[in-house]
Amino acid sequence: MKIWIDVLTPKQLLFSEPMIEKLRKKHNVLCTSRSYNEVSKLAKIRKIDLIYVGKHGGGEKFDKLEASIDRIKKLTLLINKFSPELVISFCSPEAARVSFGMGINHIAFCDSPHANAVMKLTLPLIQKLLIPWIIPKKEFSKYGIDSKDIIPYKAIDASVTIKRKINHKRHSLFKNKLKKNILIRVEEEQAAYSSKSKKIIPIIKEIVKEFDGENIIILGRYSEQINSLRELFGKNAKILKMAFDGKYLLDNTNIFVGSGGTMTAESALLGVPTISYNAVPNIVEKYLVKNHLVKRETNPKKITKIMKKFLETPANSHKEKARKISESMEDPIQKLIQIIKE
Repeated sequence: MKIWIDVLTPKQLLFSEPMIEKLRKKHNVLCTSRSYNEVSKLAKIRKIDLIYVGKHGGGEKFDKLEASIDRIKKLTLLINKFSPELVISFCSPEAARVSFGMGINHIAFCDSPHANAVMKLTLPLIQKLLIPWIIPKKEFSKYGIDSKDIIPYKAIDASVTIKRKINHKRHSLFKNKLKKNILIRVEEEQAAYSSKSKKIIPIIKEIVKEFDGENIIILGRYSEQINSLRELFGKNAKILKMAFDGKYLLDNTNIFVGSGGTMTAESALLGVPTISYNAVPNIVEKYLVKNHLVKRETNPKKITKIMKKFLETPANSHKEKARKISESMEDPIQKLIQIIKE
């Protein structure tokens, strides 16, 4: 069978890595993406071959629309030539439009019903949707997909992505073993669902003040954002672009402060003491908070108090709790393979 997989974000790339590996044993698989720095860098690190079609639209609505239209046109030509029998995506609007227009069955994964615009553009056009079991089907069916076509799996997506193997060679970022490593992931600013809340700046200011003797690493997303962070905190923290596999950074982290998204979930399931400042409220983050794998806090002073408590607690207690929860989860890729067979 010929299968087309469309991958748009770093999380999608990591989630699809074992899927691509398994499917390629029996099928002819074409993997596409778009020109987007975080994806292309990670694809090189993970040694995954992607065909780049179109680009990321940036933060403005007009630019997003223009980039999407251009990408649909280019994908139509490529996919018409490849002629797949099945499309797999993570609710890619362009893959949904092309597969619908060409009459190709489309299976999608999603754990983000809060991404309103993407849900409206994709769910009415796909045949099957696979979702984490903690998210009620009605969160998706309200967008136009029949609930009988929604298939839950007993896992959150981070339980798949944290299993990847990485190079453990110690980087100069972590050369001082006497300092605690504090990793901060800034929020998404260019997604359609982002509120651009800027919660993180006062939080970083407080962390820099309270932990000035430790190794503070701030992980940015876009060039403008990174330049701005360097102006504000360059003397007190290391400001990075995502030129690393996030798992490598988390494996060397004593405390992680994230926005409540992908890296927050990975950090929690790896047993790293994790704080979410909840920039984009979502059901997966709520699940992690409820299961005491993540502390949610937005007040900068309260965040630093939690961090101090974390540093006083043995690291193994976090890891053991995370391991038990992670091991109780199933492999959603097996569920996908079962659906393909059916």
